[in-house]
Amino acid sequence: MRPDLQPMVYLLASHRQGTLYCGVTSNLPARLHQHREGLLDGFTKDYGVRRLVWFEPHETMEFAITREKRIKKWNRAWKIALIEETNPDWRDLAIDMGFAPLASGRVLRR
Repeated sequence: MRPDLQPMVYLLASHRQGTLYCGVTSNLPARLHQHREGLLDGFTKDYGVRRLVWFEPHETMEFAITREKRIKKWNRAWKIALIEETNPDWRDLAIDMGFAPLASGRVLRR
């Protein structure tokens, strides 16, 4: 694996306490760019889910995928608790990676 790639599980939110999405990737900055620019058709684009609120690195993609599948089966309260353990203010963690702040406002499915 290339040294700049790191398997990650991540949670996106449309806004604080909003719609949640759990994903997995080996290149978090590239995937965030895709989500934030609406380059990926589907759930996150339809519901405006673009704010990175939690992520977790893993040693292998296999471990990351297993963790993602488990989190996807969790109820909403558990996912919110996971986010709030490390990000109680629901800050957009992508800003710390050099991304511009998102405009406020909610995007609804068309």
